[in-house]
Amino acid sequence: MPDLLWDDVKDFFNPDLMGSLPDVRVADTSVEDWQAVLDLVRSQGWSCEYSEDGVVARLPRAAEMLVRGESADALLRVWPATGFLVIFRAYEAGSIDFDVDLRELRGQDGVNVLCRLLRAIGRRLGKPVVLAPESDPLHPVLGFDPEADRVVLLAEPPLS
Repeated sequence: MPDLLWDDVKDFFNPDLMGSLPDVRVADTSVEDWQAVLDLVRSQGWSCEYSEDGVVARLPRAAEMLVRGESADALLRVWPATGFLVIFRAYEAGSIDFDVDLRELRGQDGVNVLCRLLRAIGRRLGKPVVLAPESDPLHPVLGFDPEADRVVLLAEPPLS
């Protein structure tokens, strides 16, 4: 059974409401957590591309990536499923921040792909992973709850 149903969350997948690139975040992280995410990307066989200031480079260890990210625009693009791009931004060790493109996630299949990603990261780290509107990062609408071991709603969808 899916974590979330399209009919229950479709408004949260509306780019007009959420922005086209909502913010996904894991708070209270460390360099080791970042490395665990990089190891997850590799172990899952997800396609990825790392770049600094727009120049593609070899994916470094997390410690190097975070040091470089302080002075460069360090981005890790990951495709956990065909047609679904996730962009990790190496701002700091204290949080893992990434964007998803809602235009790539339509219908129940899109919800399932997003839930699989949030679950994989949340389970690997044992931490909540929350998705919030692009313009309102302090009010998450859904996320992985490690105690429930599933993706749950964190806000009521707006009335259509």
